[in-house]
Amino acid sequence: MAPLIVLVGSLLILGFLGLLVPALADWATDARYALAAMLLLTASAHFVPPSRQDLIRIIPSRLPPRAQLVTLTGVLEVAAAAGLALPAIAPLAGAGLALLLIAMFPASIKGAVERLPLRGKPTTPLLFRLPLQILFIAPTWWASEPTRPLLGA
Repeated sequence: MAPLIVLVGSLLILGFLGLLVPALADWATDARYALAAMLLLTASAHFVPPSRQDLIRIIPSRLPPRAQLVTLTGVLEVAAAAGLALPAIAPLAGAGLALLLIAMFPASIKGAVERLPLRGKPTTPLLFRLPLQILFIAPTWWASEPTRPLLGA
């Protein structure tokens, strides 16, 4: 639930700042920055024990080497956060992040079905995990939709 709280909380704070300073009022940009904040939080779990061990455990065993996959997905989450913060590459980062979220979903299913703990707490039940995953993918896609050519092309 912490990622959802960070996503929604960041979006509300940035939206409020946009009300105070009209030049900052841009929901798509706010959503990209809120997603970036959420990704930095989730990426940190990939590198810090005991969260790292929990993430390794939820990866399906048919996908070795699981520890390296956790490291790789953490690095990709940091890269996506950086990419979402850069308007010129945000569409590419958003598409990559949407694919990453889809690719990581089997681990969420395993964690939910086997009731594996994550950070000492039960993983989100599957009934809520699928809508939550869609909730993360939808704003990623919307906020990173290209509004101008990539890299000044």
